[in-house]
Order: sequence, then C-alpha cells, then structure tokens
Amino acid sequence: MIFHDCTHYSFFKNRRANEIVGIITGLFTFCSYEQWKHSHSLHHATNGHLDKRGDGDVWTMTLQEYAGASVLKRVWYRIYRNPFIMFIIGPLYLFLISYRFNRKKATKKEKRHVWMTNIVLLFVVLVLGFTLGWKAFLLVELPIFYIASFGGVWLFYVQHQFEDGYFESGENWDYVEAALKGSSYYKLPKLLQWFSGNIGFHHVHHLNSRVPNYYLEKAHKSDPSLQDVPTLTLWTSLKSLTFKLWDEKSKRFIGNREIHRFIRG
Repeated sequence: MIFHDCTHYSFFKNRRANEIVGIITGLFTFCSYEQWKHSHSLHHATNGHLDKRGDGDVWTMTLQEYAGASVLKRVWYRIYRNPFIMFIIGPLYLFLISYRFNRKKATKKEKRHVWMTNIVLLFVVLVLGFTLGWKAFLLVELPIFYIASFGGVWLFYVQHQFEDGYFESGENWDYVEAALKGSSYYKLPKLLQWFSGNIGFHHVHHLNSRVPNYYLEKAHKSDPSLQDVPTLTLWTSLKSLTFKLWDEKSKRFIGNREIHRFIRG
C-alpha cells in the first residue's frame, strides 16, 4: 500500500519523496514503479468504462459479447476467469513474469525502470540465494511472496467484481458514478483492514486517489453519502467467485446458470 500510494503521489506531500520511496518499495513488491504507475492510472481513468477495457483491469466480457464470440475465445475467457487460474496461477504469472517485460508503447523512462528493476531484483535474489542457501531463501521468500501477491490480486478483483457493479459506455459513463458504484467498500476485520492499508475503502480511493491510505477511513466517515455504497464482507465477497459476465440489460454480474439459460435461449 505504501508503494501503491506513492504511484498516486499521495503517501507524501513531496512528489520527489513519493518517487524515491515508490522505486524502493517497488523492489519489495517485484514491481517497476513507472510501469505500475502507468497501468494503474489507466485503471482509475477507465474503471467501469465498457469502451475502454483492457488496460490495468480484470478482463470482463458482457453477456452479449460472449454470446457472439467464437468457441475459442469463450474457452480462453473461461480459463482466464477460473478461480484456480486467476488466484493460484495468476499472481505468480503476474508478478514473476508479466511485470518483467515492457508494454508495446512504453516510454523510454518506463522501459529503463523495468530493466533496472529486473537487474536489481536478479542481483538481490542471487546474493541471498548464494549466501543464505537456496533452500532457506526459497522456504522463507516464496510463502511471503505468494500470500502477498494472492492478497493483492484478490483485493483488486473483489473490489470491482461484485453483483451490482457499474459498467457504462460512451457518454453514459461517469467518473463519480464509477467510483461510488463500481468500487466496493470491503468491510474487513480491523486486523485485515490494517494489513491491507485501508484499501477496503476503495470507493473513497477511486473518488480521490490523492487521499493517502491512512486517511481513507476518516474520509469515509466524514460524509454520509460515502457510506451509502456497495458494501462487502469477507463472507459475501466469496460470491464474486461465481460471477463471469456483465449483463448490460440487468446492469449486474451473472454466473454460469444465467449464461447457459441465455445461450440456450
């Protein structure tokens, strides 16, 4: 969350301090500061916009798109949305492989950050592996890495993939509506709220990303309208695992039963 806030220039008042700490904490999270900052800013700018999906978000098709898609695309989409792939394989692929490469239209600065991050990470891993022993290093690092990456992917997923979410196209899309209706308030136990840096107040964060994590709860409680938002708990958030497609007509996410019913006819 410190890294995340630094990419928004919100953790410190000073812009340079955010950049320095962001680059350092990016190494701990296996992320390039410039690369992640770019993709995450796109996520904030296009959250819930049907015409601008694909950058920094979870691949989401509409029911109508799925019905008209080829068999191959349907299969690939189902594989992608399978919980085992998304939460067991996905975090490892995302943080160990995907983030190691530049996007096609990356700037020179972004490319430089990615390769320098890779070089430093490789150096640190090699030093730790050869000095502590590879078995000791992996037994400590892998569980930490996996739990953290799984938690990050789960939080990102559940905070935008809930039944009465928000997706609109064209001029119907509204930034404030997308923030308050398309971002959930994930009401976590206090300990988990602390570990996740208050990011459960996701609607506040999307409404104004310059609010640092340590003020999100205060902002949430400051205005009654910020409390009248989609709210999830640990238990109710599990239902998000069943959602596959967005239905533009009913304005909600649907699962396999409704998909089969629609396809058949």
